[in-house]
Amino acid sequence: MSQEISLYERLGGVNAIALVVDDFVERILADPVLHANPKIVDGYENMTIPGLKYLITEQVSAAAGGPQTYTGRTMKDSHAHLGINEEEWRAFATAFVATLDKYSIPVAEQDALLAIVGSTKAEIVQAAA
Repeated sequence: MSQEISLYERLGGVNAIALVVDDFVERILADPVLHANPKIVDGYENMTIPGLKYLITEQVSAAAGGPQTYTGRTMKDSHAHLGINEEEWRAFATAFVATLDKYSIPVAEQDALLAIVGSTKAEIVQAAA
């Protein structure tokens, strides 16, 4: 019986995931929709970008079946103060897909990653007031 190859392995492991995360974070840092929210901009200023990249790499690696353990705060705790809305979520998702396309991540792996990311939406996006 053959053993299924994990998403983590199909993505190329932590180094490949870190490369993708690096590009993705640079995209969201430059996104005009996200920069229109002053709470997000303040959030960038209250963290180190290398630290953010590390935590996202750790989180994606763990969620994809790698040996890493995510050590950051919950998505709700780390995003509650940012007031992220649906438009900003879409900008985030668009940047993520653009990065996956840049690195020619196959559709099956993109779908799996988008499902992982999508599972966090309810903890990140705040209902319109």
